[in-house]
Amino acid sequence: MELILDFLKNTGFALADWRYVIMIAVGILFCYLSIAKSYEPLLLLPIGFGVIVGNIPFFKGFGLGIYENNSVLHYLYFGVTSGLYPSIVFLGLGAMTDFSSMLARPKLMLLGAAAQMGIYFTLLAALALGFAPKEAASVAIIGGADGPTSIFLTAKLAPHLIGPVAIAAYSYMALIPIIQPPIMRLLTTRKERRIRMPEDERHVSHKELVFFPIVGVLLCCFLAPASIPLLGPFFFGNLMKVSGVVDRLAKTASSAVIDTATIFLGFTVGASTQADVFITPKSLGIFFLGSVAFSIATASGVLFAKVMNLFSSEKINPLLGAAGVSAVPGSAREVHMVAQKEDPGNYLLMHAMACNASGVIGSAICAGILWSFLMR
Repeated sequence: MELILDFLKNTGFALADWRYVIMIAVGILFCYLSIAKSYEPLLLLPIGFGVIVGNIPFFKGFGLGIYENNSVLHYLYFGVTSGLYPSIVFLGLGAMTDFSSMLARPKLMLLGAAAQMGIYFTLLAALALGFAPKEAASVAIIGGADGPTSIFLTAKLAPHLIGPVAIAAYSYMALIPIIQPPIMRLLTTRKERRIRMPEDERHVSHKELVFFPIVGVLLCCFLAPASIPLLGPFFFGNLMKVSGVVDRLAKTASSAVIDTATIFLGFTVGASTQADVFITPKSLGIFFLGSVAFSIATASGVLFAKVMNLFSSEKINPLLGAAGVSAVPGSAREVHMVAQKEDPGNYLLMHAMACNASGVIGSAICAGILWSFLMR
């Protein structure tokens, strides 16, 4: 009987408390949303299952938990804390990205830059709420709506916040269909939402497509050298795609490589939400500020498009500003769908993807700037 009682004391049922139950429920919710509702399943399913696994209570000292040295999960988590997984994801994103629409209409890049204002407004708000500067920067980068970038910067500045920041960033990316449309409708008129963008875009030559990643990495990384770990692989992946001479490498980067990194990134980030580490007042603050950051980023892009229209004879549909956040391709798809509801013949997807692509670059540059300032 004594052996049986000892065994029962060491089970997860005996070691669990309300915090673990809450986090397991969150993990199940993420899995439900990804499977039943198809909300960003490539992100939410690995994260959700990781949350479940990471919150199964265990007795310490056996090398089981993600925060215990020499555990399997701890070794896998090294790819997060070192920034390895985000860099690999960016390599795959580059190999998947088509910059032709952005190069055909370069002024759309300004919308990607404008949407990054959410980062800086949230940085000031986080500092005002008492977050330390490095923590505030890690929270603010959620406004870029780029999960790998958020994880990368947080790993460098505030590793203890990786779990809350990553969960907040990916949660809001998955909730784009809920968060962005009301903001877009609030800040635009029906007439503005019905503005049609020209379909006869300038033809972008193969030479331009090849030169762009080379020129892009030089300009961006000279401007913000700390963004090299993200933008270096990103532009290299794109060069492999457009060069046409290494199709096998480009296909591998855009499929097997990015898929493998996404699996381990999502699963280990989810597992890092161990209840005794994750459930704190600071985590709740991060979720609140994350929603503020994402909302301000969306609004900034839309409002900047309206300002551009004041000085331009060729009007831009202000909805495109919402695609300036780097949630690829969710925000671009949502912009297109909102426009379609107003005018079924209005096709904004390619223009929105141009803003989306510039947003990816913009958020990585912002992360590099924040990292370089705060690591001094």
